Amino acid sequence: MPIGGDFLVIGSGIAGLRAAISLADAGRVVILTKADPRESNTGYAQGGIAAAVGPDDSPQLHASDTIAAGDGLCVPEAVRALTEEGPRYVRELIEWGAAFDRAPDGEPALGREAAHSVRRVLHARDATGREIGRVLWQKVAAHPQVTVYDDALAMSLLTRRGACLGATFVGRGGMLAHVEAARTLIATGGAGQVFRETTNPAIATGDGIAIAFDAGARVADLEFVQFHPTVLSAEGAPRFLLSEALRGEGARLINEAGEPFMTRYEAAGDLASRDLVARAIVKEVARTGAPVYLTMTHLDAEFVRRRFPTIARACREAGFDLATDRVPVSPAAHYVMGGVETDLHGRTSLTGLFAAGEVACTGVHGANRLASNSLLEGLVFGARAAEAMRASTVLPSLPATADEPLEDQAASMTLPAPFDIRDLMWRHAGLVRTAEGLRTAVPQLAGWRAAAAARVAAAPADRECRRVSSLATVGFLIARAALRREETRGGHFRADFPDRDDIHFQRHFADALRA
Repeated sequence: MPIGGDFLVIGSGIAGLRAAISLADAGRVVILTKADPRESNTGYAQGGIAAAVGPDDSPQLHASDTIAAGDGLCVPEAVRALTEEGPRYVRELIEWGAAFDRAPDGEPALGREAAHSVRRVLHARDATGREIGRVLWQKVAAHPQVTVYDDALAMSLLTRRGACLGATFVGRGGMLAHVEAARTLIATGGAGQVFRETTNPAIATGDGIAIAFDAGARVADLEFVQFHPTVLSAEGAPRFLLSEALRGEGARLINEAGEPFMTRYEAAGDLASRDLVARAIVKEVARTGAPVYLTMTHLDAEFVRRRFPTIARACREAGFDLATDRVPVSPAAHYVMGGVETDLHGRTSLTGLFAAGEVACTGVHGANRLASNSLLEGLVFGARAAEAMRASTVLPSLPATADEPLEDQAASMTLPAPFDIRDLMWRHAGLVRTAEGLRTAVPQLAGWRAAAAARVAAAPADRECRRVSSLATVGFLIARAALRREETRGGHFRADFPDRDDIHFQRHFADALRA
């Protein structure tokens, strides 16, 4: 029997939870989360949440920094919504009990990160996302109108005549189930696992982008992937994000000889934007033939360990003392600026389908996200999407349909291994891209996508098929978009087109499965 609700939220990060809180006052809310309810990219956000709450700050200044980082492609109206409404929603979090670090005067302690002109980043030590998630989950769990299904992987959207009417999912025990809802929000987070080297958790496989695209929704700007420059890079140790907040507090990048090198490449030095720092690291490694390191040895050791306990612990487990050792780093995939195309209220090109957070593309980040704007994006646009969902006209009652199973022989098609997809993407659609590499990747990914899609249709409850299909689909969309954009802008670097080209490419490109 199908599960019913007035609203369906797919995902349990900051965007989905903030939306659910607003939606629960207007009807029954069903939340699907594919892992533990608290396992999301939100929980891995270390640095903080940016908002213009300081005495020397303003929404206009925050907007200016955001637009500068976005490298000519930010949508001004989206940036205005983010920066003007952000302080209100951050103060709301504080009222709800978010324990942000405090300055001696009792006001939030504000940090500075790369490309911010003032200190404006609120933080809870170096586990800000986890603290925000805790507060939002408390609000959601207390509401009787919300039902949460964990270990529930969304497999496809239910559609009819260009409208979304819910989703199919695989729950515990491997059973396929349906949720029927007039309004559905995709808030599944990012897709960092599409790349071999990433800061993202294992669940970030781009499912939301893939199922929306497969259902006919438009996607946009997927060539813009942010590669975080400082990720722990030690043999035998897992990849671990070394937050930009470290450099905001004075950490430096040095080469094998112990020399600071960032000003060789960028006037802003260690506090240049992420795309510039990541490429500078690649250039320095190529120049010296040796690794690069992050060092805080010139700072007070007690302060370092107190300010960054989570990062210090991860470094210690890998054999490094964050306060006294130089820590080897290299770039890794971190954040996708593109996603399911939406307006400023989360509406997609499919009636009844909304998207918010990293899975969505409002244009707020342009070609390169400003540090610590991601949590703010989820908060602001999750709330805005909820307002639109509450106000939207209830869809007519239509029989919802999922894809029909294919012929039995489709089940015997060989699936690519996830590593093969991720390795191909890292080599040919990663930090440095060329037409030759992308032309190798696109047809291979298209073939893998077709094979995986056939298997998903033949085995609609197979979780591994869905994972591979998501990786192949999102990888294909990223590589195809990167091949089309023959310039370098923000997170998209083409070695064969190293300059920004505003004449031909100062625009957003969208894709859809069908018109």
